Amino acid sequence: MASTVGTTVGEAVRWVQVGEATAPRIALTGEELPAEHPHVARAVADGVLGMTGAAAITALLDRVAVRVDPERLERAEEELVGLVPGLRPDQVAKLLARAEAHLDPDGVAPRHDDCVADRSFTLQERAGMLHLTGKLDADTDAGERDPRSVRQVQADALADLCRHAIGCTEVPTGPQATIVVRVDLADLEAGTGVATIDGVTQPIPAGAVRRLAADGQIIPCVLGGGSEILDWGRTRRLFSPAQKLALVERDGGCVSCGAPPAWCHVHHVNWWKRDGGSTDLDNGVLLCTGCHHRLHADGWDIHIDGPGIHATVWLIPPPWIDPHRTPRPTGTRRYTLTA
Repeated sequence: MASTVGTTVGEAVRWVQVGEATAPRIALTGEELPAEHPHVARAVADGVLGMTGAAAITALLDRVAVRVDPERLERAEEELVGLVPGLRPDQVAKLLARAEAHLDPDGVAPRHDDCVADRSFTLQERAGMLHLTGKLDADTDAGERDPRSVRQVQADALADLCRHAIGCTEVPTGPQATIVVRVDLADLEAGTGVATIDGVTQPIPAGAVRRLAADGQIIPCVLGGGSEILDWGRTRRLFSPAQKLALVERDGGCVSCGAPPAWCHVHHVNWWKRDGGSTDLDNGVLLCTGCHHRLHADGWDIHIDGPGIHATVWLIPPPWIDPHRTPRPTGTRRYTLTA
């Protein structure tokens, strides 16, 4: 197939896998059976879902099939088929990582352990320059003994150095950092289940969050209490840090491209000067600088349904992109399964 079509062997393998997963089947008794993944098959036949997205979905479903109830797996397939179209490859990877954690939470810890074991860091001098090469996991727990390799020790040393720099109060220009971790309180207390970290695609075990919480500041997601003002009206132009944290909980990052919250600023939907817009949650969305300029230049509209962090944000394309101007979902809804 690769020779005939002129594609790579890897791409041809993906086509074959999608074909096997979406073709009608015949039982040993001669009975005709539906495709193994009928929702993917229908979306591919209708031209809604491409080969790359179809291969990614079927690979995920096959990987967790032995540990997930078939009915729940089918509901997840249907939901994924509706979420994947329109996403970039990095966004698809983020969606599927969270979907796998949602469907198979018991598999998160082994995958996290594999990441911990695969961490490394090397420092080399070549041609008068220092070359840094490293792979770092989100959390490191060496336990009572030290079975680490030299590369793992170097990776942990770099992580320790960064943690010291972030928390150091002796350096006038020391950086400040806020890490937002999402986890159910019951899971955090029990050390079970999974959690997500803003800016990190792969979910991590709740047990790892407990270790991180031992020496980090915890910001519980109880926003809008008596000590923080989340709606300022016209009394101030710039959104406050508390407001940005609240919008991070709703949007998860840039509402257009999904960039991490640290890369985003809060944009007034109704402009402050032109429209007399207010500095309130109902009038703010997270946008990275690139998307902020692109949406204005291309004529996109932003619509917010509902109040505060429970609102639903929609991007409405200009007529030259979509003549029907069909609203497109944004934020964490693009990466979250409900099935």
